Amino acid sequence: MRRTPAAVVSAAFFAAAPGTVAVLVPYWISGWRMRGPFPDPVMIPLRALGAILVLAGLAVLVDAFVRFVLEGLGTPIPVAPPDRLVIGGLYRYVRNPMYVAVFAAVLGQAMIFGDPWILVYAAVLAIPVYSFVRWYEEPDLRRRFGADYDAYRSHVPGWWPRVHPYQP
Repeated sequence: MRRTPAAVVSAAFFAAAPGTVAVLVPYWISGWRMRGPFPDPVMIPLRALGAILVLAGLAVLVDAFVRFVLEGLGTPIPVAPPDRLVIGGLYRYVRNPMYVAVFAAVLGQAMIFGDPWILVYAAVLAIPVYSFVRWYEEPDLRRRFGADYDAYRSHVPGWWPRVHPYQP
């Protein structure tokens, strides 16, 4: 796929998919109203950490989407996948930085707003996300990229980032 169409499609998908999962649904759950289930000496640092998680999640998502366009020459959408295996940038540390970023943003909002229902949402969300990766994405990547994907998969963890970057 050419870069300009990939960028346009990726931007629309960014707003639709992560935008819905990491922004709209937490808003529907919490109304973005601040709650204080713990005293201020606990909530203030918790909210600060939550803000860091949300901002870090957003930065990681943007980086991952851009990498799909520039390195992979495609999009994160399964119907318009990248032509090349994306293993640069943050993908050198974890195979699923987009999903990790979405979960960081969702958990960060639970911390900011003090809403336990957002935590429940994150736990429920983990089931279809993990299932999609396990039974669709990984077999598809193995089929499309073969030994390159197998080598990458054997060195880079799926969900918990490694300390040192993968060097293919």
